[in-house]
Amino acid sequence: MITSTELETKGNLFPGQIKEFRFEGNSVTFTTENNVLLKIDVLRDSILRFRYGTDGIFENDFSYAIDKETIHGFNKFEIQENPSFITILTSKVKCRISTRDLKVAIYDLQNKLILEDEAGFHWQENFEYGGNYVKMSKTSMDGENFFGLGDKPTSFNLKGKKLSLWNTDQFAYSKDVDELYKAVPFYIGLHSNTSYGIFFDNSFRSHFDFCHEKRNAVRFWAEGGEMDYYFIYGPQMADVVSSYTHLTGTPDMPPMWALGFHQSKWSYFPEERLSELADNFRKLKFPCDAVYLDIDYMDGFRCFTWNREHFPNPKQMVEKLEEKGFKTVAIVDPGIRIDSNYDVYREGLEKDYFCKRADGPYMRGKVWPGECYFPDYTNPAVREWWADLFKELVGEIGIKGVWNDMNEPAVMEVPGKTFPLDVRHDYDDNACSHRKAHNIYGMQMARATYEGVKKYAFPKRPFNMTRANFAGGQRFTSTWTGDNVATWEHLWLANTQVQRLCISGMSFTGSDIGGFAEQPSGELFTRWIQLGIFHPFCRVHSSGDHGNQEPWSFGEEVLNITREFVNLRYQLLPYLYTAFYQYVEEGIPILKPLVYFDQEDAHTYYRSDEFIFGNQILACPIQDINSLGRRVYFPKGRWYNFWNDEQIVGGKEIWVDAPLEKSPIFVKEGAIIPKFPVQQYVDEIVLKELYLDIYYKNGNETSVLYEDAHDGYDYKKGRYSLKTFKFRGRASEVFIQQHKDGKYLTPYEHLQVRFHGLPFKIGKAFIDTEEVSLVQLEYDPEYSTLKIPKKFELLHLVREKT
Repeated sequence: MITSTELETKGNLFPGQIKEFRFEGNSVTFTTENNVLLKIDVLRDSILRFRYGTDGIFENDFSYAIDKETIHGFNKFEIQENPSFITILTSKVKCRISTRDLKVAIYDLQNKLILEDEAGFHWQENFEYGGNYVKMSKTSMDGENFFGLGDKPTSFNLKGKKLSLWNTDQFAYSKDVDELYKAVPFYIGLHSNTSYGIFFDNSFRSHFDFCHEKRNAVRFWAEGGEMDYYFIYGPQMADVVSSYTHLTGTPDMPPMWALGFHQSKWSYFPEERLSELADNFRKLKFPCDAVYLDIDYMDGFRCFTWNREHFPNPKQMVEKLEEKGFKTVAIVDPGIRIDSNYDVYREGLEKDYFCKRADGPYMRGKVWPGECYFPDYTNPAVREWWADLFKELVGEIGIKGVWNDMNEPAVMEVPGKTFPLDVRHDYDDNACSHRKAHNIYGMQMARATYEGVKKYAFPKRPFNMTRANFAGGQRFTSTWTGDNVATWEHLWLANTQVQRLCISGMSFTGSDIGGFAEQPSGELFTRWIQLGIFHPFCRVHSSGDHGNQEPWSFGEEVLNITREFVNLRYQLLPYLYTAFYQYVEEGIPILKPLVYFDQEDAHTYYRSDEFIFGNQILACPIQDINSLGRRVYFPKGRWYNFWNDEQIVGGKEIWVDAPLEKSPIFVKEGAIIPKFPVQQYVDEIVLKELYLDIYYKNGNETSVLYEDAHDGYDYKKGRYSLKTFKFRGRASEVFIQQHKDGKYLTPYEHLQVRFHGLPFKIGKAFIDTEEVSLVQLEYDPEYSTLKIPKKFELLHLVREKT
């Protein structure tokens, strides 16, 4: 494998001097004396695309990552020329291109340097495969820090790291392993309180060096394809993440049950065992919305089949589980067993839908069913065929979700554990080898699966998840962090990886709670649940080789503690659902690292132990064995202790007690947190009232509540409710203003309001300027609770006179 140092010293080619340039529409194209093309597209005032072509040509402009529905537009686009530089001006940035060597420098409008080329673009011919190694080198500014890059199991701040992107099946992976399941070539740079992002849209094996080999240089390069990257200006990290997420796309709203607690194992069989599992959850009053079927539900691991010995009547089984409030999720892998009696194999063979080697034979590899062929999901016809294979599984039997695994793609007993590089792919009519298609194979499988589940689950919303993915794959699927281990180190990794994925555009994510490999102690399982309830995807999953991993498997104490935390998850579902809506509509990550929340505070740059869940809850999981507390860093603002309402001013680190039955949780002052009553599964009961926990602030704060029918597509027709609550607190009075948008009518008529930290007893209450009796509002001064109608526009509460 070629290193960045070798790229600088062995046969590098550079663009040379600009010979001419032309501009058309939103683009400027430069041609150099060495026949290099640089095309700069102004997509938005804060987003510039840089695309380099050698030999005077560009490849066909095609990307799986970019969302075709993303909206572009800008306020300003001007060109300025002088002998040394050509400058592109937008309303946010200035991009200066050197006429001498094509190097780029980008400034804000106050002429502060944001990013500039070091060596800039250079390339080297790849004699083994053809094409080029394409390389970019940027200068690292003083004090610069780096974040992002998907699921990397390493320190949250990437400065000093050198990392590669090549989707790889890593069973029981360790901390700092380089290549894992996902390739997300997007990173965020932060210096001088200014954030920017780089998205390198290249699906070949790529590499990133964040000041590892050279102290003041950041480099990224790929083993083929074009140098094609997007610069995204902040200046806030929130701006960068939102812009990147819109560029690569967001999913539709999931069904709310997909945000509940899920239980999985390799494997639950036969049917009686799955039924017993479901009954135990209900008997023990432990909320759960979904149970999973791993590969043993199939006949000889053949996809889209059933082992009739273990599951004699799958449709009836799925219906009985649904009667108890459980959705059934089934695994589907890409390997199709070579078996002439297997209809999926025969059909794929007849239609020539399987991947082939360079000289014509089909790609053959061993996975769970034995020798298999593999569909080429980069072929649109194959994706359509694959989607239709879900007719029986989803449309007739009633499976509610599908889980794609082994789609890196993973192949057993071969070097590299994946396809040989000469395997050919259609790549949506851009024929290529596996060198280019490898990193997007899992994404395209997930895309085809999504289309199938969506088609046959209609009019309900689809749910699917994938282990392997590429940038933009969040449009089609949720994900998880893969085959982790039941260790305290992996609990820390789960916390860090999920935060990293959230700022890399993939918010619908979680980890195998408790660890997939090996067996957790009751303490580790408890602490993992206390973390996992704050992850957007919340599932226990284990290999089953080392013992049971259901909540009741660790004794009464663990069962009772974990039940209370999963109860809290279900109470917070309207809050999480709202955060998901903001992710879908605004590109706001559901989990926010502290540096995202407050990039002005240098203390946040190397912290990942704490994170913001949604917009207003600070989660601080315990990550060490035998710990009865931990030091917590509080970001800016004032925070309420969730358990006792103690108030802490941010900007400092303090010790917080946390015995096993507690995990440090804090709520931002001024927040209005919506809550459901505890349910055993989503929509078990019809809501008679919604709870609002209001945390007093002497000042202003805005909170949001999104509601719809929890499933189906009526929300896309305006049948949703989006409520904005504006809180204004003073020493002797409180104002809460409500604005509602959307046509959805919620089933409840009242709001049960509880104030935290209210510094006075209420003497008078006004709703929409009319005084209302406190008796009528069922005011309880001991707990500061009120019951108010849901349709109020202004609630005004005044201190009791003494």
